[in-house]
Amino acid sequence: MENKTNWKQKLNSRKLWTAVVGIITGLAAAFGLPENDIAQIAGIVTSAMSVVAYISGESRVDTAAAYGRNAAADGNSDTAA
Repeated sequence: MENKTNWKQKLNSRKLWTAVVGIITGLAAAFGLPENDIAQIAGIVTSAMSVVAYISGESRVDTAAAYGRNAAADGNSDTAA
């Protein structure tokens, strides 16, 4: 049986983006960036991914509505709400 990865769902995971922010800020600290720059980078990444997750979530809701399905039944509890 072939197991296909749902990359769209994975890329909308808050856990993934929390890990990405953690890695980026950790590397920035390791390379000696000032704390203000680290905080700004973390804020930018977090904000950008919030927008992407919102747009993706809304598109899923709109698609489900167009096909007459309940979007919550197809949803992932790990995606941004």
